[in-house]
Amino acid sequence: MNKKWWHQSTVYQIYPRSFNDHDGDGIGDIPGIIEKLDYLAFLGIDIIWLSPVYQSPNDDNGYDISNYYEIMSDFGTMDDMDRLIEEARKRDIHIMMDLVINHTSDEHPWFIESRKSKDNPYRDYYVWRASSDDGPPSDITSVFSGTAWEYDEATGEYYFHLFSKKQPDLNLHNKEVRDHLYKMMNFWLDKGISGFRMDVIDLIGKEIDDKTLTDGPKLHDYLHEMNREVLSSQPTITVGETPSATPETAKLYTGEGRNELDMVFTFQHMSLDEIEGKGKWALKPLNLMDLKKTLSNWQTDLHQKGWNSLYWNNHDQPRIVSRWGNDREYRVESAKMLATLLHMMQGTPYIYQGEEIGMTNIVFDDIRDYRDIETINYYNEKISEGVPHEVIMKSIHVKGRDNARTPFQWDSSLHGGFTTGTPWLESNENSKDINAEDAIRDEGSIFHHYKKLIQLRKEHDIIVYGEYELILEDHSEIFAYTRTSGSEKFLVIANFYGGSPEVELPSEFLHSDAGLIINNYSDSSVHPSDLNILRPYEAVVYSIRSH
Repeated sequence: MNKKWWHQSTVYQIYPRSFNDHDGDGIGDIPGIIEKLDYLAFLGIDIIWLSPVYQSPNDDNGYDISNYYEIMSDFGTMDDMDRLIEEARKRDIHIMMDLVINHTSDEHPWFIESRKSKDNPYRDYYVWRASSDDGPPSDITSVFSGTAWEYDEATGEYYFHLFSKKQPDLNLHNKEVRDHLYKMMNFWLDKGISGFRMDVIDLIGKEIDDKTLTDGPKLHDYLHEMNREVLSSQPTITVGETPSATPETAKLYTGEGRNELDMVFTFQHMSLDEIEGKGKWALKPLNLMDLKKTLSNWQTDLHQKGWNSLYWNNHDQPRIVSRWGNDREYRVESAKMLATLLHMMQGTPYIYQGEEIGMTNIVFDDIRDYRDIETINYYNEKISEGVPHEVIMKSIHVKGRDNARTPFQWDSSLHGGFTTGTPWLESNENSKDINAEDAIRDEGSIFHHYKKLIQLRKEHDIIVYGEYELILEDHSEIFAYTRTSGSEKFLVIANFYGGSPEVELPSEFLHSDAGLIINNYSDSSVHPSDLNILRPYEAVVYSIRSH
């Protein structure tokens, strides 16, 4: 595999609205990000994934773009954006922007024109269809509840929106549309950003009339074209959001010589705690065996054939320490365990803001305290079906996207130091106990554990390129694996739960020279032969050399 500049890198996602408010209006902004670049440099990250800051009416928190060439006034100005790129570069930090090209806002000039008449030059920039039996053209439903078709009285036809009705889907089968998008991408690369995280990119080849939404027949043709027209012109980094991806299809996106993307986000591990076929709100407990199998498949199938992205959290997912850890008595231990388990794998790790200090889910009892359109639509739909409020809120407390969107907790002051005003989304009351200022002071904090994991990836090629092998495969509480490169081997052992399971390691690890690489209890056994019982959420990594 050809080595790439970002293989040893760690990406940090910033959700601008919730990161740091510079001007006291309750909304995070670009000057606020600039203020915190030294914090990110100290953590050691290499790349910022910046969620959308483009001009937007903000129906879906910026993922509904009305002008790709302007900055949303909530976040600042283009001068602020230029300064962010420049100040990040001074600290050897790259910027990766969110690329949202499956849809625009209904307030984008293209759509305003498109809906004026059936023969408007922009009509074919979007997906329009006549009604079917005086109803929507098909039964395709929106990700955000209800039909994916919206009737437009001006021309008597329906437009397609897989997300909010204020997010009409672009028609990427129109070459003019694609050319406009490539021009826009080059505009941002010329400004000095280093790449793109591509929102729901597996949808851009959709064939609506065949009800083929993901992985349409033209998808890879369009990605080849994008690579040729834009991405190959300079050393970029790209990651595609691909909810439908499997290890096999990931090879098509990321394989050496495929000339498409660098990596994709798999959703397979993120759906393991939902009832299959019933969507994210239908909860079930995570089975560790399923998680081991899923992550291991991605590790082994893509080794030397593609590249993994490694993540537990993002702006669409609940906080991992609340989801699969223990955010109460073992918050620190379980957060470190989950971090260790992920960061020792092959791929590029993604840290979502606040993950590195162990921020937790939020519990609002009143739906009016939530801001996320997906959550609100789900609540209203279920209420209309007669589902009790308490039942609906249980799912929202576990899976709602606002769990990730509460303001960053910088210190123990009001609103966690995020703003001097009233935050756009209520902050978590536990900021007096969980905040960056305290975490930096405490050498044993989750923050310093993440800092060490980031540094280890830079120092040890075995973490970046070593071969992965799952061990203790049938153990219901322990997730353990090895990474191997030549005569060197790393042994990763993690107790995924709060019990105290016995460990029976293969004999090769008991009679070898070993060194402790990282651990989440200060007094971990220095040799695997002494590791007989794991404490709750204990995680240890050893370097092994055979005699």
